[in-house]
Formats: sequence, C-alpha cells, structure tokens
Amino acid sequence: MAKKVAIIGGGSSGLCAIKACLQEGLEPVCFERTGDIGGLWRFEERPEDGRASIYRSVIINTSKEMMCFSDFPIPDDFPNYMHNSKIMEYFRMYARHFDLLRHIRFRTSVCRVSKRPDFASSGQWEVQTESEGKREAAVFDAVLVCSGHHTDAHLPLSSFPGLEKFEGWYLHSRDYKSPQPFLGKQVVVVGIGNSGIDIAVELSHTAKQVFLSTRRGSWVLHRVAKNGYPFDFSYISRFTQLLQNLLPPNISSFLLERELNARFDHTLYGLKPKHRIFDQHPTVNDDLPNRIISGRVRVKPNVQEFTETSAIFEDGTKEDIDAVVFATGYSFSFPFLEGCVKVVENQIPLYKYVFPPDLEKPTLAFIGLVQPLGAIMPISELQCRWATRVFKGLQGLPPPADMLAEITQTKQRMAERYVKSQRHTIQVDYIPYMDELACQLGVKPSLLTLFLTDPKLAVEVALGPCTPYQYRLRGPGAWAGAREAILTQQQRILKPLQTRHVEESTSAPAMPLIFKLVGAVAILAAVFAYL
Repeated sequence: MAKKVAIIGGGSSGLCAIKACLQEGLEPVCFERTGDIGGLWRFEERPEDGRASIYRSVIINTSKEMMCFSDFPIPDDFPNYMHNSKIMEYFRMYARHFDLLRHIRFRTSVCRVSKRPDFASSGQWEVQTESEGKREAAVFDAVLVCSGHHTDAHLPLSSFPGLEKFEGWYLHSRDYKSPQPFLGKQVVVVGIGNSGIDIAVELSHTAKQVFLSTRRGSWVLHRVAKNGYPFDFSYISRFTQLLQNLLPPNISSFLLERELNARFDHTLYGLKPKHRIFDQHPTVNDDLPNRIISGRVRVKPNVQEFTETSAIFEDGTKEDIDAVVFATGYSFSFPFLEGCVKVVENQIPLYKYVFPPDLEKPTLAFIGLVQPLGAIMPISELQCRWATRVFKGLQGLPPPADMLAEITQTKQRMAERYVKSQRHTIQVDYIPYMDELACQLGVKPSLLTLFLTDPKLAVEVALGPCTPYQYRLRGPGAWAGAREAILTQQQRILKPLQTRHVEESTSAPAMPLIFKLVGAVAILAAVFAYL
C-alpha cells in the first residue's frame, strides 16, 4: 500500500507538496482550514485568524520566470510581475493541470499532530482534525507542514511608549486592505520592509501626509532593471553568484550599492542604513523615490513615543498624526505540533531548514519555512521533492549529531552576516540553498556535462537567469520540457511587454561592463566550480 502523507496547508507550498507526493507514488491528504487554495496570495477582506493576509493591490516582487513551478511555466502573456489575482489564476491552472484539488479537504483544521506509540519503529503520526465541529483522527506515515511563516502578526506594542493613550487608531499591516479609510489623514507607517514601503507608497496617493518611520534604514531594490527587464531575471544567475563568491564581500556590496545609488542617492533620501546591502533581506519598490521627491512620503527615524495626537521621533521632531500602520512583520508557531518541535526566537533547529534532526524516523518535514533572496515557490518545490524521497526511504539523512552540527554552523553564519531582527532568523541565499537541496535530490545541473553535450543550453544555464527549470534537466523528476523552457524563457519575458508593434527590435538584457570583461573566464571557472 502507498504511504499516506498528511499535508498541512493548501497554499503554494501545499500544492507542490501534493504533486511531489503523487509523483513519488505516495497518497497525499491535504488539510486546508479555509475554503480555497492560495494561502498568503488569496486576498480576502476579512481573513480567518492565523492565516497570512495581503492587501488588495499587492504585486509580487519576483518575476514570473523566477517564481514558477519548475515543470509548469507561467503563460507567456501573463505580466512579468503579477498582481495577486494573477498569481491565484496560475495556482488554479497548476492545480487543475495536475488534478490536485481532489486531494484537499477544505474547511478542515489540524488540531494536533502527535507521534504514534510505536513511532520509533513505524515513524507514524496521529493527525487530529476538526471540520464543521466534528473531530476526527487518522494515522499517517509522514507529515509535511506547509502552513508558512506569515501566520502571527508581530506587533511589539511595548516598544512604543504612549501608544495606549493615542486617540487615533492603529493596526498591523496584516489588517490593512485599502487606502480609502485613510483619506485626508496624517499616517505613520512603522517599518521599512516590503509591506511597509508598499503601504506607505499606496497611502501617499490618498492620505494628507505619510511618514515612513525606520530604525535603521534600508537599501531599496527595484523590479525594473536596465533595458526594462525584470531585476531578478537579469541578476540572479550562476554567473553572478560565482562573481559574488570570488569577490570580497565589501567589493560585491560596493558594486551593487553604487548601482542603486545611481538610481537615487540613499543618503540624500534619508534611507541609507549603516549595514551593507547583503546584510539585510532586500526591500523592493520602484515608486518610493518618486513619492519622497514629491513630498508625499517623508522618511523619519524610529518613533520614540506617542502622545494623544502625535508621534515624537528619536530626532526630537514631532508630527500630528491620525493613524499608525505597524509593518513590523510576523512570527510563526505550530501549536498543533506541541511537544514535537519548539519555536525559540522565531526559529526552529531544522536540517537544511526542512527536517528536525532529533526524530527517530525522518517522517516530518517543514516546507517553505525560509526567507530567500529570491522566489520561495521553486524552493518549496525542491524541498517537497527531497522530503518525499526521504519518506519513501529512497534517500537517507546524516546522523543526528552531524545534522545538529550543520544547523549550528548555519545559524552562526547567518547571525554573523545579517542584521539581528525578526525577519532574519530563517534567511537563505537563493542559488546556494537551491543547489544544496538539488545535491540532496540528485538534480543539480552538471555544467561540464552540458558544455560537452549541449553547449547552447550550457551557456544559458551558466550565464542566464537561474530559473527553476534547471532543476528538471536530470535526476528524479526530470521533465522532458525543461530544455525548451530554458531556451524560450526570454520570449516569455518579452511577450507581455510587446502590446504595441514597433519597428526597432528589442535588445537583450544589458550586462554590467565588469561582467562582459570577465565573461569568458567566468564561463570556464563556472564549469570547474560546479564539477
């Protein structure tokens, strides 16, 4: 009989978890507490408690070729950066194409996941669920936790003295839906991550004045790179990763910071932080400098305290305000796993951010519990493909002591690199982490083999964007369409832009001069680096 796998959550990670199970001949049962798929990306005016929530206007920060599932390209006429409604449309297409919905039990909450008495030998779990007031329990051979890390709004009210006497209103960004309630108001947005900047920019078109408050500032990337190509499509490649590895960190930071400052000077705009660009999760927004230069957004330091009608900032300035939006991030928890895993300071010790190292049997895995410098969908997919093969016994894990040692090393390395904050506890580097997973699974592309057998494809894999299709070229789960998808990814980027015919042909993405000068050397180095 096929092993039964419980999947908790029907968002993007849950969908690819179902597909990975089916691909390995496992029997998935996905429990989704709401009535629909999509998780974080499904907009609702009044979302259920314990579920991530977005505002109506959200557009994703990763482009379609970089965020798609690896054997199901996003349609070529879809925009490169998709509105949340288009993301949901893609998820529904994916679910229909692979017939995933019949494996989902909607409006079913997971109350408790506990080890069976014979867990040491069987690795089985008892999963207790509730649906329409009725409780049930079932036995599963493995569990995939796909509930994400945007679950519990982090609202550090104790850090803001005087808030209890503030006569206006305040809310967490999770509860922000549209700018209409703020018409004509003076608003402080606390936090300069992606949500904070997006909300400040949107409010600036409606509110009387927006103040964007930040403790430490931020480097702001932009979606649109040189020649109008998506930023991640132009810069996230094995080639750029190799250069970053070869160059001293200060030089890599200097080069990217110089490029960002060429667009707008972060010091001039009051945004420049003390830390370097690679020491922080990137913030992406194309509109902020325009709203600052027009005075619609004013950048301020951290709030020192609130009065009944105003905010006093750490530089001593005082502004009358009507409302506060706290874009202060999220924490995560897994109450249904009480006794099995413990969240401490917003992190869990997991081998490769997937497997608890201290279980007698590796039959529990966490999917999507990372914060990548890139799209999370392809990462979740690789994690699922690896986890399901471990569940089947086709691949093993190192001894617990070795896994714990690696977890400790990874935690120390990330702590040394990143600014200490709530959102830097599960940080991973995009290509290195994907390649780590791919090595576990046996699907990392071999550049040497490609250069010897398919030079055209090899050049695109080495120098082009590191799109998810690269992890379907070989090994378990190889997809016959991967080569064609890689060689045609440029056309899918261009298609939605070419809505008006012009005589002049579109140029290829521009490479920085340093890339052109060392291109030939880097190709050879890349080959040997990935042997």
